[in-house]
Amino acid sequence: KKFTQELKKVYGAPNLKAAAAAFESFCRTWEQYPGAIEVWKRNFKFVEQLYDYGSDVRRIMYTTNAIESINSSFRKVTKKGAFPNENALFKLLYLRCTELEKKWNNGTIRDWSKVLNQLMVNEIFTSRIEKYLK
Repeated sequence: KKFTQELKKVYGAPNLKAAAAAFESFCRTWEQYPGAIEVWKRNFKFVEQLYDYGSDVRRIMYTTNAIESINSSFRKVTKKGAFPNENALFKLLYLRCTELEKKWNNGTIRDWSKVLNQLMVNEIFTSRIEKYLK
């Protein structure tokens, strides 16, 4: 629990400089677990890429709630029995996806207007987003 709390300070930092400082502190605090620290050191370059975006965009990117919700929903529908073939399973998962789409269709993302503004600043995303806003 404390390990993940320290790690949240890294990816919740306001900028890359603060994240790097939090990461160094994290590494010193948990140096008794060199395997875990080495994995994070090796992959920190991927964490750094998050700081190309604003804080509201980063919050959406690093949270896994939507993915965990889908996986949980899939587990619920597949634990009810055996499937005669692979297609039966695929059909069930497809039907569950359509149910989830209907359920989430009117959902909102927290601070979406801020997220959209932060994305629209980046020219790479502007043309992609504009075609959906029409």
